[in-house]
Amino acid sequence: MDSGTESGHGSRGDGITVRRALELPGLRGGLPEVLAGAERLGRTVRWVHAGEVPHIASLLKGGELLLTTGYGLGTRPAEQRAFVRTLAERGIAALVVELGPRFARLPAALVDTARSAGLPLVQLHREVPFVTVTEEIHTEIVNGHYALLQRAEEVHRRCTEALLGGGGVPQVLGILADFAGNPVFLETADGQLLYAAGAGPEGTDPLQVWEGLRGQHRDEPPPTGSVLVDVPGGGPGSGGVRARLVLLPVRAPLAPVHRMAADRAAGILAVVLMQARQEEELAARGRGDFLTDLAEGRVTAQDAPAQARVLGFRPGDGPLLPVVMRLGDALSPGGGWAVLARAVSEELASVGVPVLLGVRPVEGRVLVLLGLRSEPERPSVADRVAAALRAGVARAGMLRPGGLPPVVVVGTAGGWTAAASGLRHAAETATAAQGLPDRPWYDARRLDIDLLLWRLRDHPDLAAFVDRALGPVLEHDARSRPPLLPTLSTYLAHAGRKAETARELHLNRQTLYNRLARIGELLGTDLDDPQTVLALSLALRARRHVP
Repeated sequence: MDSGTESGHGSRGDGITVRRALELPGLRGGLPEVLAGAERLGRTVRWVHAGEVPHIASLLKGGELLLTTGYGLGTRPAEQRAFVRTLAERGIAALVVELGPRFARLPAALVDTARSAGLPLVQLHREVPFVTVTEEIHTEIVNGHYALLQRAEEVHRRCTEALLGGGGVPQVLGILADFAGNPVFLETADGQLLYAAGAGPEGTDPLQVWEGLRGQHRDEPPPTGSVLVDVPGGGPGSGGVRARLVLLPVRAPLAPVHRMAADRAAGILAVVLMQARQEEELAARGRGDFLTDLAEGRVTAQDAPAQARVLGFRPGDGPLLPVVMRLGDALSPGGGWAVLARAVSEELASVGVPVLLGVRPVEGRVLVLLGLRSEPERPSVADRVAAALRAGVARAGMLRPGGLPPVVVVGTAGGWTAAASGLRHAAETATAAQGLPDRPWYDARRLDIDLLLWRLRDHPDLAAFVDRALGPVLEHDARSRPPLLPTLSTYLAHAGRKAETARELHLNRQTLYNRLARIGELLGTDLDDPQTVLALSLALRARRHVP
């Protein structure tokens, strides 16, 4: 790419611009006059070289500002044109000729060739010490490099502080995106998106940027000016690459300092990924963040399909089914979310429908969104998904002996709007369902009373209600045997059907009748009264949530 398209304010990082070099005291004292390439003074000066030999171009690497008094330019126009053309082909930044004994004014052949070749050509009307010019420009270049290093190290420091403060990949990417002024992406070594940060043009979602420029074109080179940095640490067969940082210049050009900062961020991310143990966990956390954002309204139903496609979820035209599993105290200290994410993903692969799986370690949740062919599929798919989720937890070794089993709640099937509210409802209900009799899965619609009581758990009136309704029975059970609360609970669970209650409790009918009579006596009420039954049923449900 022709460096003549640079902006010219000297922030590229490989050197300074020709324009800046002409402003320094050394060259400024020579009264510089630009004869050609004025539009390309934003080119970067990588180094300064002084020489007087005709074959000087062969000694240059490109990007130099060449100082000369003109003795090597030749005396004939053809020699002068050839001299300029070879310098332009070599890619030097500019040619600066000091007028004096050799030339009183630069020849037209020299000037015309420089203009046609796009090479900045400057003549100096006064003699200047070339050594002074060289020292000034080289000092400016070195200082510029040091300044860039300082800026990159500042990014490294902020990322390190974020990690020490409990942050992770999103925080590191966010710092890098703010610094670069462009969206930043973390991909797996094979190009699957793990995380995104920053914003696209006019504040657009970065996932849309990635899908348009990377998601569907992973086998093609990235856009010109992009920055790709490997994150080291992959296993065998990965070439030593665990992931890849991608900076796309969609809002502003990327400079070398942004690559330097990305290199330093990659080192930090390598540590984070090593700690996370598996890319599966990162991907699952990213999907969990998306599903949580959808549930909490931070992603709209209109934007959700495109973002879901970026995450690999293409459900088709059927209804979506939200499912939430809450592990609670089922988590074993020896387990890990990376292992869980992989195990559950492998189990869900046999369900036979499109699945988007995400984890939220902070809340102890696994969130799942499934694509159904039709609404009647809901019960059978729910059975298979619940079995897969529980099998994954068992495989991951995350069940603590004696701990409560995981709770799986299935929401209402529908479109993306229903999926958002269904995920939120299922997540809340999964928390409220802790302590219920263990079932393969719960229908969120049938737990609304439990959810309401859970939301009132800290209200003193709820505790007072439980005490009024059940207090005498609880006091009896605290000092006498046999306890009566299990009998009352089973009786109400069977809607007052005494034969079924006796069968479940392994009691003969007369013993059951005696216990029910004793309960009615303690409570001072009739257990056959519908209002009494309703109040006691609510009190039993509320008791699980009262401290």
